[in-house]
Amino acid sequence: MRVAGIRELSGAVGLFEVPDPRPLAEDEVLIAVMAAGVGNWDDIVRSGDWDVGIGTPMALGVEAAGVVTEVGANVAEFSVGDEVLCHPLPLRHQGTWAPWLTAPAATLALKPTAMTWAAAAALPVPALTAHQVVTESLALRAGDTVLVHGAGGVTGGLIVALSALSGATVIATSGPDKQARVRSLGATEVFDYHDPTWPDQARDVASGRWIQAAANAARGGAELAIRAVAGGGRLATITSDPPTPERGIRVSNVYVRPDGRQLARLAEMFGRGLMSLPVAGSYPLPAAGAALADVVAGRLSGAAVLTPNDAFVL
Repeated sequence: MRVAGIRELSGAVGLFEVPDPRPLAEDEVLIAVMAAGVGNWDDIVRSGDWDVGIGTPMALGVEAAGVVTEVGANVAEFSVGDEVLCHPLPLRHQGTWAPWLTAPAATLALKPTAMTWAAAAALPVPALTAHQVVTESLALRAGDTVLVHGAGGVTGGLIVALSALSGATVIATSGPDKQARVRSLGATEVFDYHDPTWPDQARDVASGRWIQAAANAARGGAELAIRAVAGGGRLATITSDPPTPERGIRVSNVYVRPDGRQLARLAEMFGRGLMSLPVAGSYPLPAAGAALADVVAGRLSGAAVLTPNDAFVL
């Protein structure tokens, strides 16, 4: 099959042929990919800094949505014809930038009817990351005050939404053009991250409530974010830049973990309108390199997806 990916680590993204999917293992499903997400994490895979379970030459992509076309002998929870989304790591055959995906059934969730293919494909990695930050690393509770640094991005926005749904008071940073959307997601105060004094402003706004927890979703931003956290608080960063702990603050370096059950709950919340995810770009498979370049350069105001199966329209 024809895929978009790399022939060698750190190589340019291009199109090439790989073997068709092999016969399924007992716990696997075969998915006709309707859309595949494109994120900064795909460039980390491309550079070899994230081991996703297979070697080169490889199709990139670690999240997708599509239609189940075949199920393994021990798969009971999904059937042929089901519309699903997934974060299928470790990869079993190829990445998601391909017309067909072999995926472990345990990483799948049913796609809500109201959810578009594009939104379903772009949701798994950022939503799982946000959920694991909010519920596990920070363990937010109603009444907590949390800072979300980098809330204008896709993952940062979902952290804001899930934090607000937990009952926490949310203070955030973003660029000026994203502040209205961040407020609509549940932030009560939003500061311009370009202003180097924002940690001081955040502490002043929190005043007697203190800031018990912070989530950093801005590259290189964890060192600033920890300045706003009260002593004995918690900081989680998703950008692989954990600062040295100080003042008794517990620091977590969060890497997303596949979890079909968590993804099912998040998809259901999305279907009920409790979360939103803007899709800013849809690209055909031959434009995968351009899509990744646009994402890495920050040229999009939302998520990006590829459409590997030309016979289907999103």
